[in-house]
Amino acid sequence: MATLNDSHFELFHLPARFALDTQALDDAYRTVQAQVHPDRFAAAGDAQKRIAMQWATRANEAYRTLRDPLRRATYLLSLRGIDVGAENNTAMEPAFLMQQMEWRERIEDAAGAKNTGALDALLAELRDEERVRFTRLAALLDSGSDQAASEAVRQLMFIERVASEIGVQIEKLEN
Repeated sequence: MATLNDSHFELFHLPARFALDTQALDDAYRTVQAQVHPDRFAAAGDAQKRIAMQWATRANEAYRTLRDPLRRATYLLSLRGIDVGAENNTAMEPAFLMQQMEWRERIEDAAGAKNTGALDALLAELRDEERVRFTRLAALLDSGSDQAASEAVRQLMFIERVASEIGVQIEKLEN
């Protein structure tokens, strides 16, 4: 039986790697939930109910983390002793910093011109960039290049923030 201190991967009996069979994750999650769901312990004592709630909460947290590629990569790095440090470590490649500035200018210009088409195009471009970077991230994690993977995660976090900002601008313009 798993313990509350097992890794998310161990909880679901999955290999600790970035590439993940999402169907296997979904199946393992349902299996764990079927075993620990608090409804199964409705007639049990308070202690058993609390334990069931802890397990259900733990399974939900683990599932959300592993289901999201960026959170999964961050978690995998943390298991390897690497803190992505997105809050404190903002150092990035100069080319990526220039790309950030270009994206922000394009958002500002498109929002100012009330051009949702330009915002949609930029969002599509960011999603393409994200796909390429996730492929690179997987290769970095598989090869054990954890520091480079950590920077790739920070860059992907930035791309997600920019994509979210674009979504907000599109919503503003459509309302």
